Amino acid sequence: MFIIDERVKRTIENLEKNNMNGYYVQTEEEALDIIKGLISEGDTVAVGGSMTLFETGVIELLRSGKYNFLDRYKEGLSPSDMKEIYRKSFFADAYFTGTNAITENGELYNVDGNGNRVAAMLYGPDKVIVVAGRNKIVKDIDQAILRVKETAGPANNVRLNRANPCTKTGCCMDCKQEGRICNEYTVIRRQGVKGRIHVIIINKDLGY
Repeated sequence: MFIIDERVKRTIENLEKNNMNGYYVQTEEEALDIIKGLISEGDTVAVGGSMTLFETGVIELLRSGKYNFLDRYKEGLSPSDMKEIYRKSFFADAYFTGTNAITENGELYNVDGNGNRVAAMLYGPDKVIVVAGRNKIVKDIDQAILRVKETAGPANNVRLNRANPCTKTGCCMDCKQEGRICNEYTVIRRQGVKGRIHVIIINKDLGY
Protein backbone atom coordinates (compact mmCIF):
# COMPACT_ATOMS: atom_id res chain seq x y z
CA MET A 1 0.00 0.00 0.00
CA PHE A 2 2.92 2.34 0.78
CA ILE A 3 4.19 1.99 -2.79
CA ILE A 4 0.76 2.86 -4.23
CA ASP A 5 0.42 5.87 -1.93
CA GLU A 6 3.84 7.15 -2.99
CA ARG A 7 2.99 6.76 -6.69
CA VAL A 8 -0.25 8.65 -6.21
CA LYS A 9 1.47 11.37 -4.19
CA ARG A 10 4.09 11.82 -6.92
CA THR A 11 1.38 11.91 -9.59
CA ILE A 12 -0.67 14.54 -7.76
CA GLU A 13 2.39 16.71 -7.15
CA ASN A 14 3.09 16.69 -10.88
CA LEU A 15 -0.55 17.33 -11.79
CA GLU A 16 -0.36 20.44 -9.61
CA LYS A 17 2.84 21.54 -11.38
CA ASN A 18 0.93 21.14 -14.64
CA ASN A 19 -1.85 23.49 -13.44
CA MET A 20 -4.29 20.67 -12.65
CA ASN A 21 -5.78 20.04 -9.20
CA GLY A 22 -5.22 16.57 -7.81
CA TYR A 23 -7.05 14.74 -5.02
CA TYR A 24 -6.46 11.32 -3.46
CA VAL A 25 -9.31 9.62 -1.60
CA GLN A 26 -9.93 6.16 -0.21
CA THR A 27 -13.62 5.73 -1.05
CA GLU A 28 -16.26 6.65 -3.61
CA GLU A 29 -18.11 8.59 -0.92
CA GLU A 30 -15.12 10.84 -0.35
CA ALA A 31 -14.90 11.45 -4.09
CA LEU A 32 -18.57 12.44 -4.20
CA ASP A 33 -18.04 14.87 -1.32
CA ILE A 34 -15.27 16.59 -3.29
CA ILE A 35 -17.48 16.74 -6.37
CA LYS A 36 -20.33 18.32 -4.40
CA GLY A 37 -17.89 21.04 -3.38
CA LEU A 38 -16.79 21.67 -6.96
CA ILE A 39 -20.26 22.15 -8.48
CA SER A 40 -23.37 24.05 -7.42
CA GLU A 41 -27.04 23.12 -7.58
CA GLY A 42 -28.49 24.23 -10.89
CA ASP A 43 -25.19 23.90 -12.75
CA THR A 44 -25.27 22.45 -16.25
CA VAL A 45 -23.25 19.25 -16.17
CA ALA A 46 -22.29 16.69 -18.81
CA VAL A 47 -20.28 13.48 -18.99
CA GLY A 48 -18.01 11.59 -21.32
CA GLY A 49 -18.31 7.86 -21.81
CA SER A 50 -17.00 6.23 -18.63
CA MET A 51 -17.66 3.10 -16.61
CA THR A 52 -15.91 4.68 -13.62
CA LEU A 53 -18.62 7.35 -13.36
CA PHE A 54 -21.22 4.60 -12.97
CA GLU A 55 -19.12 2.55 -10.53
CA THR A 56 -18.49 5.52 -8.24
CA GLY A 57 -22.06 6.84 -8.15
CA VAL A 58 -21.28 10.03 -10.05
CA ILE A 59 -23.99 9.37 -12.66
CA GLU A 60 -26.51 8.76 -9.88
CA LEU A 61 -25.52 12.05 -8.23
CA LEU A 62 -25.90 14.00 -11.46
CA ARG A 63 -29.33 12.42 -11.99
CA SER A 64 -30.50 13.53 -8.53
CA GLY A 65 -32.43 16.49 -9.94
CA LYS A 66 -30.12 19.05 -8.34
CA TYR A 67 -28.31 19.72 -11.61
CA ASN A 68 -29.14 20.40 -15.24
CA PHE A 69 -27.73 17.10 -16.47
CA LEU A 70 -27.17 16.61 -20.19
CA ASP A 71 -27.67 12.87 -19.85
CA ARG A 72 -26.12 11.01 -22.77
CA TYR A 73 -27.25 7.73 -21.18
CA LYS A 74 -30.96 8.58 -21.12
CA GLU A 75 -33.08 5.87 -22.74
CA GLY A 76 -34.58 6.47 -26.15
CA LEU A 77 -32.07 9.02 -27.41
CA SER A 78 -31.76 9.23 -31.20
CA PRO A 79 -28.43 9.85 -32.98
CA SER A 80 -29.46 13.48 -33.47
CA ASP A 81 -30.26 13.75 -29.74
CA MET A 82 -26.80 12.44 -28.90
CA LYS A 83 -25.18 14.87 -31.31
CA GLU A 84 -27.04 17.74 -29.67
CA ILE A 85 -25.91 16.63 -26.20
CA TYR A 86 -22.31 16.38 -27.36
CA ARG A 87 -22.45 19.92 -28.71
CA LYS A 88 -24.21 21.40 -25.67
CA SER A 89 -21.60 19.77 -23.45
CA PHE A 90 -19.06 22.37 -24.57
CA PHE A 91 -21.11 25.00 -22.71
CA ALA A 92 -21.40 22.99 -19.49
CA ASP A 93 -20.34 24.40 -16.14
CA ALA A 94 -18.68 21.08 -15.40
CA TYR A 95 -17.75 18.09 -17.55
CA PHE A 96 -17.20 14.71 -15.89
CA THR A 97 -15.10 11.94 -17.36
CA GLY A 98 -12.77 9.09 -16.61
CA THR A 99 -9.38 8.79 -18.25
CA ASN A 100 -7.49 6.01 -19.99
CA ALA A 101 -4.26 6.75 -18.14
CA ILE A 102 -2.58 9.23 -15.81
CA THR A 103 1.19 9.37 -15.90
CA GLU A 104 3.32 9.90 -12.83
CA ASN A 105 4.53 13.02 -14.64
CA GLY A 106 1.04 14.48 -14.25
CA GLU A 107 -0.27 13.95 -17.78
CA LEU A 108 -3.65 12.69 -19.00
CA TYR A 109 -3.65 10.26 -21.93
CA ASN A 110 -6.89 9.40 -23.72
CA VAL A 111 -8.09 7.65 -26.85
CA ASP A 112 -11.57 8.30 -28.26
CA GLY A 113 -13.84 6.92 -30.91
CA ASN A 114 -15.85 10.03 -31.78
CA GLY A 115 -13.65 12.63 -30.15
CA ASN A 116 -16.46 14.29 -28.18
CA ARG A 117 -14.95 13.33 -24.81
CA VAL A 118 -11.40 14.45 -25.48
CA ALA A 119 -12.64 17.59 -27.24
CA ALA A 120 -14.56 18.69 -24.14
CA MET A 121 -11.59 17.88 -21.92
CA LEU A 122 -9.43 20.13 -24.07
CA TYR A 123 -11.77 23.09 -24.46
CA GLY A 124 -15.23 24.36 -23.62
CA PRO A 125 -16.61 23.45 -20.18
CA ASP A 126 -15.57 25.73 -17.32
CA LYS A 127 -14.45 22.75 -15.24
CA VAL A 128 -13.36 19.25 -16.15
CA ILE A 129 -13.61 16.71 -13.33
CA VAL A 130 -11.73 13.48 -13.96
CA VAL A 131 -12.55 10.51 -11.72
CA ALA A 132 -10.16 7.57 -11.87
CA GLY A 133 -9.06 4.49 -9.98
CA ARG A 134 -5.46 3.92 -8.91
CA ASN A 135 -5.13 1.39 -11.73
CA LYS A 136 -5.06 4.24 -14.27
CA ILE A 137 -1.68 5.48 -13.02
CA VAL A 138 1.28 4.56 -15.21
CA LYS A 139 4.91 5.62 -15.27
CA ASP A 140 4.98 7.61 -18.51
CA ILE A 141 3.35 8.16 -21.90
CA ASP A 142 4.88 4.99 -23.34
CA GLN A 143 3.22 2.98 -20.57
CA ALA A 144 -0.02 4.90 -21.12
CA ILE A 145 -0.02 3.93 -24.80
CA LEU A 146 0.67 0.31 -23.86
CA ARG A 147 -2.12 0.36 -21.30
CA VAL A 148 -4.68 1.40 -23.90
CA LYS A 149 -3.43 -1.17 -26.40
CA GLU A 150 -3.39 -4.08 -23.97
CA THR A 151 -6.11 -3.23 -21.45
CA ALA A 152 -8.51 -0.34 -22.09
CA GLY A 153 -8.90 -0.77 -25.84
CA PRO A 154 -9.76 -4.47 -25.90
CA ALA A 155 -11.95 -4.24 -22.78
CA ASN A 156 -14.00 -1.36 -24.18
CA ASN A 157 -14.41 -3.13 -27.52
CA VAL A 158 -15.83 -6.14 -25.67
CA ARG A 159 -18.09 -3.89 -23.57
CA LEU A 160 -19.43 -2.16 -26.69
CA ASN A 161 -19.78 -5.48 -28.53
CA ARG A 162 -17.55 -4.37 -31.39
CA ALA A 163 -16.28 -7.10 -33.70
CA ASN A 164 -12.75 -5.73 -33.86
CA PRO A 165 -9.64 -7.96 -33.84
CA CYS A 166 -8.56 -6.97 -30.32
CA THR A 167 -11.62 -8.71 -28.85
CA LYS A 168 -10.08 -12.00 -30.00
CA THR A 169 -6.36 -11.29 -29.60
CA GLY A 170 -6.59 -9.30 -26.36
CA CYS A 171 -4.36 -6.53 -27.69
CA CYS A 172 -4.47 -3.78 -30.29
CA MET A 173 -3.91 -4.90 -33.89
CA ASP A 174 -4.05 -1.33 -35.27
CA CYS A 175 -7.06 -2.44 -37.30
CA LYS A 176 -8.69 -0.47 -40.10
CA GLN A 177 -12.21 -1.69 -39.31
CA GLU A 178 -15.20 0.59 -39.80
CA GLY A 179 -16.18 -0.04 -36.18
CA ARG A 180 -12.81 0.93 -34.75
CA ILE A 181 -13.17 2.93 -31.52
CA CYS A 182 -9.56 4.08 -31.21
CA ASN A 183 -9.40 7.12 -33.46
CA GLU A 184 -8.44 10.30 -31.59
CA TYR A 185 -5.33 10.21 -29.40
CA THR A 186 -4.66 13.07 -26.99
CA VAL A 187 -2.17 14.01 -24.30
CA ILE A 188 -2.96 16.78 -21.86
CA ARG A 189 0.56 17.58 -20.74
CA ARG A 190 -0.37 20.81 -19.03
CA GLN A 191 -3.51 22.89 -18.54
CA GLY A 192 -3.40 26.50 -19.72
CA VAL A 193 -6.14 27.63 -17.34
CA LYS A 194 -4.89 26.89 -13.84
CA GLY A 195 -7.33 24.75 -11.84
CA ARG A 196 -9.76 24.11 -14.70
CA ILE A 197 -9.07 20.37 -14.58
CA HIS A 198 -9.62 18.45 -11.34
CA VAL A 199 -8.34 14.87 -11.09
CA ILE A 200 -9.81 12.73 -8.31
CA ILE A 201 -7.91 9.47 -7.77
CA ILE A 202 -9.64 6.78 -5.73
CA ASN A 203 -7.64 4.09 -3.97
CA LYS A 204 -9.43 1.30 -5.85
CA ASP A 205 -9.23 -0.36 -9.25
CA LEU A 206 -12.02 1.18 -11.34
CA GLY A 207 -13.04 1.16 -14.99
CA TYR A 208 -10.90 -0.25 -17.80
